[in-house]
Amino acid sequence: IVEVMFHTEKESVLSAELPPIVDMEVTYTEPGIKGDTASTNSLKPATVNTGATIKVPLFINTGDKIRVDTRTREYYERIK
Repeated sequence: IVEVMFHTEKESVLSAELPPIVDMEVTYTEPGIKGDTASTNSLKPATVNTGATIKVPLFINTGDKIRVDTRTREYYERIK
C-alpha cells in the first residue's frame, strides 16, 4: 500500500510513503550457475517488474519472487 498526500488547491503531491518491504518479480537477470550457493556475498544485477535494477545474489533467476527494502533499494530475501 502506498500512502500519498495531495495539496487540494494546487493538486500537487505533498508526500508519498512506501511500505518498508515490497514483493517483486525478477523480470530479467543472468541465469544462475550450478553450484551457486545461498551466499549473498556475490551479487549480480537484476531487473524487477517495476523496471528498477537492483543487485541480487547469484542464485536468483528470472521469474523468482523477491522482497526488496524500499528504504535502501536492496535485495531483502527470496520468496519461496
